[in-house]
Amino acid sequence: MDFPPTKLDYHVDMFNLQSHSRFLSLFKAQDGRIALILESTVFHPQGGGQPSDTGLIVFSGSDLKFSVQDVRSKDGIVLHYGVFEGSNPESGIDSEKGKEVYLTVDESRRKLNSRLHSAGHLLDMCMQKVGLGHLEPGKGYHFPDGPFVEYKGSVPQEEFQVKQKELEAEANELISKGGKVYAAILPYEEASVLCGGSLPDYISKGSTPRIIKLGDSPGCPCGGTHVSNLSDIISMKMRTKKGMTKVFYTIAS
Repeated sequence: MDFPPTKLDYHVDMFNLQSHSRFLSLFKAQDGRIALILESTVFHPQGGGQPSDTGLIVFSGSDLKFSVQDVRSKDGIVLHYGVFEGSNPESGIDSEKGKEVYLTVDESRRKLNSRLHSAGHLLDMCMQKVGLGHLEPGKGYHFPDGPFVEYKGSVPQEEFQVKQKELEAEANELISKGGKVYAAILPYEEASVLCGGSLPDYISKGSTPRIIKLGDSPGCPCGGTHVSNLSDIISMKMRTKKGMTKVFYTIAS
């Protein structure tokens, strides 16, 4: 697709749920789904173990509305999949190119996704605090139907299951105390210092990674959305699965 990378407004302000942009094109996937390509977006695409936002895109100066049901990113371009409300205007959509559009993210879904994603990072912090810091975070799944973080490394299963109670207690203590959460796009060296002196190998030197910091803990690279304060998670419960270095968790409703 011959378009510039989509500007990610949620990277700048992950607590903003409304923005305006310009419509660039309509994309039709092989499966028949249609997607809008915009100059910028406040919608978070699915990725990093976090589900996508949903919401509404309204075309300025008309009654044209597009219900966003799924959001994906491909080669730096964000695709807003969904359906037009009312009659289908696909045949005349070319006349709308360059028009201003208004974006609104579904607030309840964003908040839930952000709480689940933040809870996953909080779990990583607590692994350090209970003496399991040698287990490197691997796959993370922060969807409502069964969030978990799977860790690389080994520890006796009996010990790991005992640590579950310590993890849960540590997490809920941090949540009860609260702590500001913020994101910043930083020069490589500054980001490295904020993350405890090093960054993962997949982040190239000289780049400007986006760093998330939860409370007083060291930061970590992350492109997702998060709560504004650890107390917004409310509480966590955890369980481990026999034979796997994996921690499942739930948050209070």
